[in-house]
Amino acid sequence: MRQLLDTTCRVETPESIDLQAEVAGVVPRMMAFALDFLIRFIIFLIVLIAVSLAGRAGEGLFLVVLFLLEWFYPVVFEVYRGGQTPGKKAFGLVVVNEDLTPVGLGASVIRNLLRSVDFMPFLYGTGLVSLLLTRRFQRLGDLAAGTLVVYRSEEKVQGELPEERPVAPPIALSLDDQMALMGFTRRHASLSEARQQELADILLGVTHDNKEDSVTRLQGIGLWLSGKR
Repeated sequence: MRQLLDTTCRVETPESIDLQAEVAGVVPRMMAFALDFLIRFIIFLIVLIAVSLAGRAGEGLFLVVLFLLEWFYPVVFEVYRGGQTPGKKAFGLVVVNEDLTPVGLGASVIRNLLRSVDFMPFLYGTGLVSLLLTRRFQRLGDLAAGTLVVYRSEEKVQGELPEERPVAPPIALSLDDQMALMGFTRRHASLSEARQQELADILLGVTHDNKEDSVTRLQGIGLWLSGKR
């Protein structure tokens, strides 16, 4: 069977929490880049006008500003503004590591220094080909730095309990087992359906309950243990 195109990136943390994000495609990334380019161009013009009044003494300052705008404008925003340049923020995009953790200084520097390679032979031709050929739409800079550009999602409210009917546990449970069941219930919003089912099958070995709808059953027990009656 041919595998369907899936732009969702899924990562399981050591704490068994499933993280997922939607990878940004070519068009939104190009639009974000165009907006950032426009912002840098406006800053460039303002600086050019300012240093032109200083004569020859302003030439050195102009070159320094030009260098900083070209190479460190995206790095500063990616590292210190949550992975978002103004262009990416406008289109709801964010740069993250491949494990969906916040991007660091080293990775940001690498991905942006390699923009010169992605630009070749002209107008980011190499970068465009790389975006189209990689499953997660990564240009060469992203591949080298281990980064992704994804859509920024709204954070889910932690600790929100499922709307299920509380159910008393069928047997007496130890404190550790009770904590495990309550944790399973509280974390339901951060777990995929497949991960919930996997954990439910494991926890049913604790309750010795063979109910078919194991996820709902265990969430009901977790609610009862959390004080819901």
